[in-house]
Amino acid sequence: MQSAHSNKLWPGIIIMMGCFSLPAVSQEPQEISLWRHLAGEPEMMASEAAIERFNQSQKKWKIVADYIYEAAYTQSINAAAKANVLPCIIDIDQPLVPNFAWQGFLRPLDGLISRYTLDKINPSGKEYYRGKLYSIGQFDAVLALFTRKSLLKEIKFRIPAIDHPWTKDEFMQVMDRIKATGRYAYPLDIKANDLTEWLPYALAPWMLSWGADLINRNKYYQVDGTLNSDKAVAFGQWIQTLVHGKYIDPKPDDFHGLLNGRIAIQYNGLWSLNEYHQALGNDLAVLPVPDFGSGAMIGAGSWQWGITTSCPYPEGATAFITHLLSDREIATISDETSMLPASEQAAALTKNFSTSGQWHFLYGYSDKLSKFRPATPAYPVISSSYKKAISDILQGLDPQTAFDLAVENIEAAIERHQYYSTRQEKKSVRH
Repeated sequence: MQSAHSNKLWPGIIIMMGCFSLPAVSQEPQEISLWRHLAGEPEMMASEAAIERFNQSQKKWKIVADYIYEAAYTQSINAAAKANVLPCIIDIDQPLVPNFAWQGFLRPLDGLISRYTLDKINPSGKEYYRGKLYSIGQFDAVLALFTRKSLLKEIKFRIPAIDHPWTKDEFMQVMDRIKATGRYAYPLDIKANDLTEWLPYALAPWMLSWGADLINRNKYYQVDGTLNSDKAVAFGQWIQTLVHGKYIDPKPDDFHGLLNGRIAIQYNGLWSLNEYHQALGNDLAVLPVPDFGSGAMIGAGSWQWGITTSCPYPEGATAFITHLLSDREIATISDETSMLPASEQAAALTKNFSTSGQWHFLYGYSDKLSKFRPATPAYPVISSSYKKAISDILQGLDPQTAFDLAVENIEAAIERHQYYSTRQEKKSVRH
């Protein structure tokens, strides 16, 4: 044990070591800052564990993470960029990547991530803008309808298949039969008051299935006539039918209705699959969404990783992202979160998504039903405007009015930002 007197000698000893040029004490690892959105507990625990494994695996870099509520995440990124205090690594919801790249926040990953690693990741796990790769992820988050097999048997209705989903009329019949049992407060929950990206991610594909869209994908600056089309308005009217007919609760208190018996069918993502399966076991039915006329559709693209242009240590950031994209890391986070692995090699290491796994069929949902949100820098204003329109429709606003207002807001933003074009292209873009 050192005495108090010996402690006082340490500064002098340190100075003398410098004078005699003794071997330098090993340096601490360089800290690499990281921001990510707050997700569910299983994903957060898996993410923290992955960071710790990377930090323990080498001595050169140390990831230091901060977590931000999802509802405030995009605003936080924009504010940090303006103040020039962005971290090295950020996770990004895939449709926001073009906007962040257009603003100059993101460093292209081409030439940083190895070709071997890139080639293993499925197309849905990578996001490009103007031909350059800006983000890459570990998983995709398939959406589905979750219910009980025993309930469908009780109401004598067929279990839909990916090549034979329910039609709109069948979907309404299912909900009418559920209502007739008298056991549920509502037949369906669509998470109507979720304030995150949920409404554009989950409900816009249903609107696309009606024959509408968020923007003209042949002319990414034109929204009028698409988002407020007759088919979009018809979709909005159907949403109001669900509210007025008490098929859904427009303001659910929580999203646990399926397990507590308040809701019969839950529209949700794979992030809840483990929880549902643990509670319901073999009675759990994971079903494709209905076909409302133009094919069954679900949202595609999940949260991915990017490196900011202000990062002074791209080598360290690249090392960490490469670590996350290893087969074992992807398989681990998939097992713990029930997310769809972004590579076949990683899926082979998982319990449930390997070719013999019980959830392998969900790759079919991803391959055949997924529809990406519009790949444009205008997406943040598209998302916020669509969320407001749907929220207003749920609260009773005329759908034509709600979508017209969204169109005005989106097209004004597109024009204000000069169609999000480069200086060379602005002269050739015409509205």
